Amino acid sequence: MAYVLRTHQLTKVFDEKDIVTNVSMNIKQGEIYGFLGPNGAGKTTIMKMITNLVKPTSGEIELFGQKLTPTSYNVLGRMGTIIEYPIFYDKLTARENLELHCEYMGYYNKKAIDDALELVKLQNITNKSVKDFSLGMKQRLGIARAITTKPELLILDEPINGLDPIGIKDIRELFKLLSKEYGITMLVSSHILGEIELVADTIGVINHGVLLEEVSMEQIREKNTDYIEFNTNDCNKATYVLSQQLGIENIRVIDQRYIRIYDNSIPMKQITKTLIMNDIDVDSIHQKNSSLEEYFMNLLGGGVVNA
Repeated sequence: MAYVLRTHQLTKVFDEKDIVTNVSMNIKQGEIYGFLGPNGAGKTTIMKMITNLVKPTSGEIELFGQKLTPTSYNVLGRMGTIIEYPIFYDKLTARENLELHCEYMGYYNKKAIDDALELVKLQNITNKSVKDFSLGMKQRLGIARAITTKPELLILDEPINGLDPIGIKDIRELFKLLSKEYGITMLVSSHILGEIELVADTIGVINHGVLLEEVSMEQIREKNTDYIEFNTNDCNKATYVLSQQLGIENIRVIDQRYIRIYDNSIPMKQITKTLIMNDIDVDSIHQKNSSLEEYFMNLLGGGVVNA
């Protein structure tokens, strides 16, 4: 399997504080790699190191089989990026901004600008200055700029920030198109776990600068299991009744409010009936399936996802 991007023990220290610690990532050619972690976990710092905006304290970065150095201009020219918030010349139009971008990238295919604007659905605003764009429109233009030069690798930091649900769906479909039809490799960070679950081939989970896990979405889906979840104000009594009267042992209590039953041999109706007959209040009960969000939260030890 060919790798487009690999990092080896990548470390960054700011003011004697470890921001990124010994991160080794492996991103395969043509895949979408979802990069997940709470606010301040180190995602953006790693992306800046990959794009030579920040120098590593130690470790190595390998792009397209070549070691990244301060003079790796040709390698960086094969990439498209959005790092943090995209900045434009506000008094210029979307097209004029993309034309300038192509000029300093040495890329002179004017049709590529039309194609990029069409892909992000900004083709009908040719006379509108960027200063009059909404946040979502600027985010779309940032993606257009990143893909105009037909990069082999896209690095996108929170690319769906500011988009409405329709815009998010459009960008999701665009990512799938770029990956499957154009063979573009993508490293995408996002705090919207449901969207990453829909597009990613592999995820990397980082927290406090440490890469906790790198795993394929296929493996996560194989681990997913159906379970029954109900809400009650007496978890201790409920677990006792389920164990003693129904023989259910595979139970998990969450926040002393919710109980999850991972034993699929007992019908939900029978569980509900048994609880009610034992005077246990059940506010709600549902059949569910574990998701990327639950997998992610378990890795973080139940921490809150902020971004």
